[in-house]
Amino acid sequence: MSKGKAGRPGPCRVSRVREAHLFIRYCGEPRRLDSPYFARTSAPRSPHSTARRKPPSVSADSESSPTTDHGPRTTDHSWRLHAIVTLIGLAWLVLAGRLVQLQWLQRDDLASRAERQRVWVEEISARPGDLFDREGRLLATTVRKRSLFVVPSRIRDPQPLAKAIAGALGLDETWVRKQAEPDPERHFAWIKRRLTTAEVEQIRALDLPPRTWGFRDEYQREYPQGPLATQVLGLRDIDGVGRGGVEQGLDDLLRGQNGSRQLLRDARGRVMDREDDEFFPPRHGQDVTLALDSVIQLFTERELDQIMTTWQPESCCALVMDPTSGDILAMASRPTFDPNHPEQATDDAWTNRTIADIYEPGSTFKPFVVAYGLEHGLIRRDDQFDCEWGEYRMGRRVLHDHHRYGTLNLTDVLVKSSNIGMAKVGEKLGNDNLYAAAVQFGFGRRTGIELPGEQPGVLRPLAKWTSYSTGSIPMGHELATTPLQLLTAHCALANGGTLLQPRLVLNETASRVTDPAASVPPNPLSGRLVQQTVSTETAHWLIEVPMQEVVTRGTGKRARIPGYHVFGKTGTAQSLSPQGGYQSGKYISSFVCGGPVEHPRLLVLVVVNQASVGSESFGGKVAAPAAAEILKQSLVYLRISPDQKLIQEARAWRDEVLE
Repeated sequence: MSKGKAGRPGPCRVSRVREAHLFIRYCGEPRRLDSPYFARTSAPRSPHSTARRKPPSVSADSESSPTTDHGPRTTDHSWRLHAIVTLIGLAWLVLAGRLVQLQWLQRDDLASRAERQRVWVEEISARPGDLFDREGRLLATTVRKRSLFVVPSRIRDPQPLAKAIAGALGLDETWVRKQAEPDPERHFAWIKRRLTTAEVEQIRALDLPPRTWGFRDEYQREYPQGPLATQVLGLRDIDGVGRGGVEQGLDDLLRGQNGSRQLLRDARGRVMDREDDEFFPPRHGQDVTLALDSVIQLFTERELDQIMTTWQPESCCALVMDPTSGDILAMASRPTFDPNHPEQATDDAWTNRTIADIYEPGSTFKPFVVAYGLEHGLIRRDDQFDCEWGEYRMGRRVLHDHHRYGTLNLTDVLVKSSNIGMAKVGEKLGNDNLYAAAVQFGFGRRTGIELPGEQPGVLRPLAKWTSYSTGSIPMGHELATTPLQLLTAHCALANGGTLLQPRLVLNETASRVTDPAASVPPNPLSGRLVQQTVSTETAHWLIEVPMQEVVTRGTGKRARIPGYHVFGKTGTAQSLSPQGGYQSGKYISSFVCGGPVEHPRLLVLVVVNQASVGSESFGGKVAAPAAAEILKQSLVYLRISPDQKLIQEARAWRDEVLE
């Protein structure tokens, strides 16, 4: 062993001794002391000794002391240990909190989410019921169509797929690409619904990536008769919801109830099994038979088309009813559209004007005032009325007739449609009875037809009537009605005084409006009774005398039909302004007629709104010819034979120049 000066150990040995002492102090004695390192720094230890060797003392002039190094090393080691323990503890706390959140706080939500991913409830659409006319002709039906969809969660590159589909179906490529944009959360997106057969074949020929697209069967509503009775039928939108007409009014009955079934899926969304216990079959919609007759409806719409061409009005409409049952055989409006192509419809083509348009009835209201006055003894059939030669001051206003008349009897007041004569009838009745007459015949309230959007008309409370009302109401002013209200009231006169609720929907056993072999209408009345308006005697007199003479020698001579006794009443009134008051130079022309007089089988009403051709828009000139043509064709169609004697008499007036 080498030594330094003054007998001191050399620096190498001192260093080894210090390291050995530090090792023993912090780590304990080594099991093996025969190491060359320790052989030179310590003596062999007795195997029987259990006491720890005391480290030798180190001189004060050493470079460092073991005591000096122990403090910082111990502190650093402890800090790291505490940090590790703390981090591990925090990690366990986070995991424990997450477990609590999953197992307790979000248990129900996660369970339901997993159930939704595993179980898929597929809706099975119900087939809407069909619509038929009274003769069983198909008006609306439902067919199956293929609809195209994509699965965004399975699409990798939407560009080629979008380009191919857009080109085949004529769609916007940008929109298709947006629908097909890859998204792991989206498993379904519509591309185009209700494809044609040719479009389906084009898609199949594209060889698109499998499992990224597919077809789904859907129902589509079709209307075999095209635009026939469009506003009456309405239509079904792309989701199968009824919009307008019978489709909306009877939607709950027609639509049925969808079914469902549960399918089990794997993690990739593939169907693995079906749960038979959770299968609920759909309940398909019920078929509905309407009171409409497609042939009479066709007659009616052809005449309206002719009116639109000849007179160029803003709109027009027509109704045909059976007065004994209240059945509506035809209901048409113009303008119109084809329900198979609703995208081509204009805004005003959707309106069913027979129930939605309100207007002042004008002279077509006069028979109800006369009927009520006769029924209650306020006037008599042989009463005479001084019509003042066309000018009559009533309070602060002056009334005029279109022609100058002197004294007219009650019949001629209606035949000539004298406003002054009716004003004097109103003076005899008074406002109380005039109001009661309007209410008695159903004005001011809805008829209850099975269609949405019916208007109640306008009948102001009696307390708001003035002395003007006494002269205006008998002329058909100061109140407003729908065409259906007006014709329903005229049916009450035609059937003997009974006001019936108009009927559009028949039951399953409904038959033809009348038996073609019968010579008289069904009796008793088959419609839904609302109330008795006047006696049969009063109603028959009005039909057989003044209203028949309106056609034979009055303002409705253009409505004469060879071989039939026809009754009717003309009406002309100014158009109401949306801002109140009247529109200058704008008129509503109307005509109601029916026949045969002996046993009325049909009533027809035609209303023309603001004809723009010609200087005069009288109902007898604009509306009467169309109404008569509808009535004639319908009577012939129903095999109601004409009177041969009347055909011979018709030759005398066939070429008569009408005033």
